[in-house]
Amino acid sequence: MTPFVRPQRQTGHLVAGVTARVLLATFVCAASAAAPAQDQTAAAPRDTIFARKILMDLIGRNMDELEGMTSSGKAINLAEGHEHADAISIMLMAFPHLFPPGTNLWKPNAERDPGRDTYASPDVWTRFADFYAQAGNASKVAYNASRAEHEATFKTFVADLRTACDSCHAVYLKGER
Repeated sequence: MTPFVRPQRQTGHLVAGVTARVLLATFVCAASAAAPAQDQTAAAPRDTIFARKILMDLIGRNMDELEGMTSSGKAINLAEGHEHADAISIMLMAFPHLFPPGTNLWKPNAERDPGRDTYASPDVWTRFADFYAQAGNASKVAYNASRAEHEATFKTFVADLRTACDSCHAVYLKGER
């Protein structure tokens, strides 16, 4: 699997955003330099599940904004739409990495804590390559939306992104069963 590599933007505001991300990544790497000496079991599976739920919620909020823009019948603020789509693209690149094998805790008909228990289908782990590819493809669609120069093109990419999200959820998300 080859991960999707995002080209960098060259405008001032967006370069500042990239710079902030690089600084954050540098801080995280520096802070984790002592990690080998620390107890690596500290990140319990339920904490990882909680983290991916938070990330999915943020993806959903950004998606709601995009769909609100494209269905309102009003002119679309493409700059704002680009920001939401770009955020989704970035988050979708990280999302599959929050599914280590130890978080495969689905149990049918079990009482679940909505914040800490998984609703991910066990198929995520048995078909991880497909799950990873679907997240990567959706990230590319969101990235393309973040670069769309015309409203019609932007709307098409947002609709394609919804389709990508729904098709992944249909396979890899369990309901209250």
